[in-house]
Amino acid sequence: MTKLKLGVLGSGKGSNFVAIQDSILRGELEAEIKVVISDHATAGILERAKAYGIPARALPPSQFKTKLEPEIELELVRLLKSYEVEWVILAGYMRVVKKPLLEAYPHRILNIHPSLLPAFKGLEAWKQALLAGVSEAGCTVHEVNEGVDEGEILGQMRVPVEKGDSAESLHARIQKAEHLLFTEILVKISKNNLRINS
Repeated sequence: MTKLKLGVLGSGKGSNFVAIQDSILRGELEAEIKVVISDHATAGILERAKAYGIPARALPPSQFKTKLEPEIELELVRLLKSYEVEWVILAGYMRVVKKPLLEAYPHRILNIHPSLLPAFKGLEAWKQALLAGVSEAGCTVHEVNEGVDEGEILGQMRVPVEKGDSAESLHARIQKAEHLLFTEILVKISKNNLRINS
C-alpha cells in the first residue's frame, strides 16, 4: 500500500476535500493532504483546511476566469512541490489546467466531474442532464489532460434522475456520489488496485 501525498485545488466550499480528509482520518484512505490551494482568497475550502490544521494557500488574483496566467500556474507548481505533493486533486477547481501543471505532474492530476462522461462536459453538467431529459446522471473521476473533461476515465457512479427533480436536488445527490467515488478511486490507487499511465 502506498501513502498518497495529496495537494488539493479548489475554488469553492470544499465538500469533496472534506470527504477525502474525513476518509483519511477514519483510516479508510492511506494518504495525507499536504496543502490546500485555491484560486480565490475567500474560498470556503481554505477555511475548512485550516480547521483541520492543513496548510491553506491562495494564489495571486488572475485576470482570467477560466484559466491562470502561466506565471501564476508556475507559482502553483512551485507551491505544490514545496509541500512535496505527489498527486494533485481537483476538488471543485474551476480553472482549465495548462502546460506548467500538466508537465510537472504527468498522469498525476485527478478531477471529478458531475456527469457520466463523455456526456455533458463543461459547466453545470447536472443542468445539462436535466435539459436533455436523461434517466440517469452521475459523476466521473478522470485523469486530467490538455482537453476539458477528456482525460482517461478512472471510475463512475450513476445517480438516477427522479421525477420532479430540480437542478438543486439532482446536484445535491450527485455531490453525495462524488464524495464516495473520489475516495473510492484514491483508495484503489493507494492499494495499487488501480493503475494509471505513468
